[in-house]
Amino acid sequence: MEKLIGVEARRKHVDKGYRGHNHPHRFRVWISGQVRRVTATIRREMKRRAAVERVIGHLKAEHRMDRNYFKGRLGDRINAVLAAAGYNFGLLLRWLAELLRAIIRASFDTVPAPNIA
Repeated sequence: MEKLIGVEARRKHVDKGYRGHNHPHRFRVWISGQVRRVTATIRREMKRRAAVERVIGHLKAEHRMDRNYFKGRLGDRINAVLAAAGYNFGLLLRWLAELLRAIIRASFDTVPAPNIA
């Protein structure tokens, strides 16, 4: 991960299924559900991780990311980009549908101005 973003991580947030690690002690490992020595910042990061995992699970289930149909590392990247584009397109369609509903609702709810003479 450090190669991708250029910043070394100080904390790793992992699942309860995480079983040990063989790493130099440059970072702390925080397991979800851990109660002791958890600050408000770490709790917030854990909640953020849980929210992101929900989206990843949705992508895997609904956008065919459970199986990669492309070859090699480039294929992995293409698969991830296409799945993200599909997910974002779905969000955009939902937003446009809500906008259309609001426009239709507003056009039927117009009340004529009273005639003052």
